[in-house]
Amino acid sequence: MRIDTTILGATSLLAIAMGGGTGGSALAVAPPPAVVTEATEPPSIAGTWRSLDGVVTLVLRNDLSYDLTVQGRDRRAHGWYAVDGADVRLRDEDGLRTPARVTGDGLIEMAGHELFPV
Repeated sequence: MRIDTTILGATSLLAIAMGGGTGGSALAVAPPPAVVTEATEPPSIAGTWRSLDGVVTLVLRNDLSYDLTVQGRDRRAHGWYAVDGADVRLRDEDGLRTPARVTGDGLIEMAGHELFPV
């Protein structure tokens, strides 16, 4: 049997490759991981962070939510963050993801800004 793969999506191709064929049961796809909205232990970076020039202010809460304000922008960003070692991942309500990093000096580097604890 010849299958025209130009019309199939990734899930269909994977099902065929895994032996699912074109008839029979569909390949089960796991749902995306849930967003963590509650910390079992407050992250050590929770608090208010600000750039030296005052342009950027980042508030990291113990419940893993955050608010980000940037001077000159009409709207603040709000969302959730996750900490993995020195890496911090921010994800706002619109799905925008912003990586940040806690430096060895105890600062947060984010989008070209160094943020200091307030």
